[in-house]
Amino acid sequence: MRKSNYDKYPSTSVNGSLWEGWDAILNQIKLDLSLQNGRHVLVVECYQGVHHKELLEQLALLPVDERVDTRDLFRSEAEIEEMTRPFLTDDRLFGRRSSFSYADFLDNSKVEAFRCRLKQQQGVVLVYGHGAAWVADQPDTLVYADMARWEIQLRSRRHEVEGLGVRNSEESPSLHYKRGYFVDWIVCDNFKKQLIPRVDYWLDTQVPYLPKMVDASTWREGLTKTVQGPFRVVPFFDPAPWGGQWMKEVCDLDKEQANFGWCFDCVPEENSLSLLVNGVRFEMPANNLVFYKTQELLGGPVEARFGADFPIRFDFLDTMEGGNLSLQVHPTTQYIRDTFGQYYTQDESYYLLDATEEASVYLGLKEGVDPAEMVEALRAAQQAGGDLDVDRFVNKWPARKHDHFLIPGGTVHCSGAGAMVLEISATPSLFTFKLWDWGRLGLDGLPRPINIEHGKNVIKWERTTGFARRELVNRVEPIASGEGWTEERTGLHENEFIETRRHWFTGKVLHHTGGGVNVLNVIEGDELLVESPQQAFEPFVVHYAETFIVPASAESYTIRPIGLSEGKRCGTIKAFVRFRE
Repeated sequence: MRKSNYDKYPSTSVNGSLWEGWDAILNQIKLDLSLQNGRHVLVVECYQGVHHKELLEQLALLPVDERVDTRDLFRSEAEIEEMTRPFLTDDRLFGRRSSFSYADFLDNSKVEAFRCRLKQQQGVVLVYGHGAAWVADQPDTLVYADMARWEIQLRSRRHEVEGLGVRNSEESPSLHYKRGYFVDWIVCDNFKKQLIPRVDYWLDTQVPYLPKMVDASTWREGLTKTVQGPFRVVPFFDPAPWGGQWMKEVCDLDKEQANFGWCFDCVPEENSLSLLVNGVRFEMPANNLVFYKTQELLGGPVEARFGADFPIRFDFLDTMEGGNLSLQVHPTTQYIRDTFGQYYTQDESYYLLDATEEASVYLGLKEGVDPAEMVEALRAAQQAGGDLDVDRFVNKWPARKHDHFLIPGGTVHCSGAGAMVLEISATPSLFTFKLWDWGRLGLDGLPRPINIEHGKNVIKWERTTGFARRELVNRVEPIASGEGWTEERTGLHENEFIETRRHWFTGKVLHHTGGGVNVLNVIEGDELLVESPQQAFEPFVVHYAETFIVPASAESYTIRPIGLSEGKRCGTIKAFVRFRE
């Protein structure tokens, strides 16, 4: 076995102002509380998922004359439930994308009464909570208590958080995620984009009772430096009912865990981004970079198409010594727009980082499958809790290391056991319609949600064996070559907006961003060095299986083997947004 050198805590080093621990943070805030015109308005704005008890406990130590908790200014819980119900729906997993703002959640009469009172208020006023900067829209000091979505999900599993304006901490994690995805995170993100130029201090609340705070100039400096060259987001790992053992070794994970099935290695919506400020780690949502440096990161053409959304996702699915993934299908673009209000779908692909001799991928339907017969068989298996002869309906392809399977929306698929999949896909991360889960339970001991009724509406029944063989399995095409390197196009399908290029090399390879963001993974080689021909960014080291992002603004970069990889055949796979000429 190779010794793991996978970096689980990547960060950008920056010098600046950082305060660690509540004592230091509160002392710094106290220094700002000088009276201006007889008063000082301190606003502490919060992302959904923060621990209100901890924050209010600590802020109570500040010398203020009036404290306002915005939860007292929200509309009633019944009103908010009624307002959001059409977007949350009765479905266990899926809702519909909303367009609310804090103005919809707050009681206008209460807000106006407070604003009138605030004009007459003397002394120091603390306004705390969700929408605090909406309520007091001209603060003297603005602190933003931030939170990455992955930490929110962990807190939801422990029943530690509530949604905007509702007391729902005891709800299931899936319902928390649905409310966040379709309602709360949209509200928080849209407001955060407006606040970014105005925030004075950013508060990292990822670790309870171990907060860190940076000032705005340090925050901006860190993100500006990050977007100048290659960087990685902080990966997170999670077990799964089908999870495997490969990542434990390659990524140096806890050997006591039963398995790890997932790794989100590049999903800025979910991952955090780490700054190393004077040697101290400061975490924030990676989406902050997308919001603050949209054009530099994504490039003009990608921003024009996707706005401040990062459109490419890389994640790992580990079934080595594990089980099959659920048989599934992703929605077509029209269906996801009409049904969920999402404007692009989760087209994807499976790139095999590794595989056992018995590994396989299920992809496309068998020739002559009758849609009604298959749907009835799926329903019967689900309702009766019996078995399903998947091989009767779906192709099972042998899967070998470095194979690439393309999976446009509407294609029935899943990875079989014995595969280490690098999933390269479009970003929407919720929209998987499970058709069959091999009769097993989830890690919570409950049946996992099956979505046959959604699935049957999007399956492309014409995508059968011949189609899959011609268009979806190992569509590798040589593109270019030079001294010590070759470039191949491996996908994605023409219906998908992502292009993938694989490079094999023993020496230096020149890349161009093409005006858009590039996402790469090291598929062979212990250690590679990414450099700027123009010295526009510091040399950046990456290791086997690590995913890294090259911003559009980098324009050109080279990759070469270093250390133990020198003289050996190395490989990367690169994804970018395809634009037709």
